Amino acid sequence: MTTKKTPLKINGISTSIYAGFWIRLGSLLLDFIIMIPVVVFILFLNGLSMNYYYYTLIPNLIFTIWYRIYLVKKYGGTPGKLIMGIKILKIDGSDVSWKEAILREIVTISLTIFASIIQIIALSQADKTHYESLTWLTKQKYVMSLTPLLFTIYTWSSNTWVYSEFFVLLFNKRKRALHDFIAKTVIVRTMYIDKIRETMNTDNNIEKC
Repeated sequence: MTTKKTPLKINGISTSIYAGFWIRLGSLLLDFIIMIPVVVFILFLNGLSMNYYYYTLIPNLIFTIWYRIYLVKKYGGTPGKLIMGIKILKIDGSDVSWKEAILREIVTISLTIFASIIQIIALSQADKTHYESLTWLTKQKYVMSLTPLLFTIYTWSSNTWVYSEFFVLLFNKRKRALHDFIAKTVIVRTMYIDKIRETMNTDNNIEKC
């Protein structure tokens, strides 16, 4: 099976057309900053009552899906990526569809669901009276301490995925992370998209997939 792939280089452009490590890290930091108010609000609610943990699980998952999947499908990237001037494309240079947007985040969403399950299990074991007597910060620590093994598994799984993502990104010419390979996508500098597509339409850039 063969497919047309985005070019490695374009004549007349000396810089990389792909988003490398630092610009992608910058976009992640921007996304984190943008999401801080939501994260703080959820943590604040969780600190008010143990019941709020249950109430915020689904909204938190919905927000994650909206931010990381819907916005990618609609605009080609999260706000952080768009601000940094990079955009997600299919490997053939076309805009991403629901399929690519979902596949890119399938591992992250799975980890988020796993974290929610851990919270539910921990809350089922929690002593409500003791929980209500704790400070905001110690409440979070108390809940996590109720399922130490599961929390450790989640932490190791999450860290392994993140580090693997960046490691793979550093060692391929199109700067693709693991989720790019899963979804068959690339992240390019927005300013070069028209030139990329123009080059693909004029060159016989066919590669085995």
